[in-house]
Amino acid sequence: MEETTYRVKINGEEKQYRKGTLYREIAEEYQPQFQDDIVLVLFNNRLRELGRKLKKDGELSFVTTREKAGRKAYRRSVTLLMQKAVHNLAWEDKKQVAVRVEHSISQGYYCELTGETPDETYLMRLKEEMMHLAERKIPIRKESISTDEAVALFRELGMHDKERLFSYRRSSKVNIYSIDHYMDYFYGYMVPDTGYLKYFELKQYEDGFVLLFPDKDTRAAAEFAPSHKLFHVLKESAEWSAKMDISTVGALNDAVAQGRIRDVILVAEALMERKIGTLAEQIAAQPDKKFVMIAGPSSSGKTTFSHRLSIQMMAQGLKPHPIALDDYYVNRVDTPKDENGNYNFECLEALDIELFNHDMSALLNGERIELPTYNFRTGEREYKGIFKQLGKNDILVLEGIHGLNGKLSYSLPESSKLKIYISALTQLNIDEHNNLPTADGRMIRRMVRDARTRNISAKQTIAMWDSVRRGEEQYIFPFQDEADIMFNSALIYELAVLKQYAEPLLFEIDKGCPEYMEAKRLLKFLDYFIPVPSEDIGKNSILREFIGGSCFNV
Repeated sequence: MEETTYRVKINGEEKQYRKGTLYREIAEEYQPQFQDDIVLVLFNNRLRELGRKLKKDGELSFVTTREKAGRKAYRRSVTLLMQKAVHNLAWEDKKQVAVRVEHSISQGYYCELTGETPDETYLMRLKEEMMHLAERKIPIRKESISTDEAVALFRELGMHDKERLFSYRRSSKVNIYSIDHYMDYFYGYMVPDTGYLKYFELKQYEDGFVLLFPDKDTRAAAEFAPSHKLFHVLKESAEWSAKMDISTVGALNDAVAQGRIRDVILVAEALMERKIGTLAEQIAAQPDKKFVMIAGPSSSGKTTFSHRLSIQMMAQGLKPHPIALDDYYVNRVDTPKDENGNYNFECLEALDIELFNHDMSALLNGERIELPTYNFRTGEREYKGIFKQLGKNDILVLEGIHGLNGKLSYSLPESSKLKIYISALTQLNIDEHNNLPTADGRMIRRMVRDARTRNISAKQTIAMWDSVRRGEEQYIFPFQDEADIMFNSALIYELAVLKQYAEPLLFEIDKGCPEYMEAKRLLKFLDYFIPVPSEDIGKNSILREFIGGSCFNV
């Protein structure tokens, strides 16, 4: 009987492989051609784990740890390895110790143990156990079980956050991963065995530790460079979520199902208003502050935040004047270009720094000046008779991506500036071992707003997102610790509301598009949430900047 073979196109070359060939075998054949480890394949534009078998003709490419999907698979797999090692040490020590993955920090995940605080000795033992498991090249097995079975399994294992999560799952199947009988659920793909997991580090930090992953060098753990200010904002948000008993998606779904979501919305909005009010009080108590400089990554809600802060400052007797740094763009023909020859509107040099400093210094000295307006249609600066002069209680609220960069406002005294970093730092986790990436929440916010206000499709938003992220990493994140204050604009309920706006946009993306993989991942992610209507959300909410209905001109 003739053996069945399939034709597979790789790098433009057609090859033949027998039926049942593992993708891993093909990857091992091509690995010498790559500097980074192959951890997944893309077959007919669909991600596949290396442990799966070839079942038909098609086109295949390789996904390494340098690419986003591969990097996530590697991090996911190392996290499971760490959990298994914690489990083994607990068994050895005869203690009830488990690990909770809290949030991203530096190039890793901040984790805490239930039952004890890890010291250096424990972390040394934990790393040794992880390395031992990696050296054994234990298969990471995947089993698809029914949702009902998953609920029962996690109830039996005492993983009640996962039991809650899958009680609301519409999908009939759940993928369970295991290392040597240690089982857990993970949101996304894994590597085939622990032998792939060679590069990681553990660092003691605060009340827990950080599990560090590779960054640009994919074959070495990144250096630990935490933002302490950012960490404490995240910790404060997590503590508030815990007090509300809404630390995970399953807990949020409980609140929806039990009819408590209106109270959750009201409390979340009240907490944010209180924080903005407290910030306005701090500004009013420092009369030398004349420039409130607000910066943050895309879709952080900077515009609504600026308006709400201005209102609270007015309640303190101040007279705030909003100024968009975008109005200080140089004329388009003078804009610097990137390596591809395209205008780089995100670099600092795209702004007329000298004019900005001249105008702000003049205002600080009590002079009356005419402010520019940038015409985005013509790409030129215009003057439309907008004059400003600062009195005793006047204060400028400056919003733009370079607000924290000292080079922007080099001529202004530091004592005259208050710098605020704002970002949507999601405080929810999917469950105790699957954190919810902050960037995903911001991308969904932007997708919904782009479709509503700019006629930009979800496909286009996804296509440009990596470029947006590169700009943030170059021009915003390096300056976040320059901020005097960090503000978290995420709302604990928001993804349940954004779901109903985002899903139809994502379903429009054709399966043949390069953006389809990301759309599919986001749809699976949104499937965890019970949808929440927007009727109870106030018109001044930051979320209104994205879904519409804001009382501000956003």
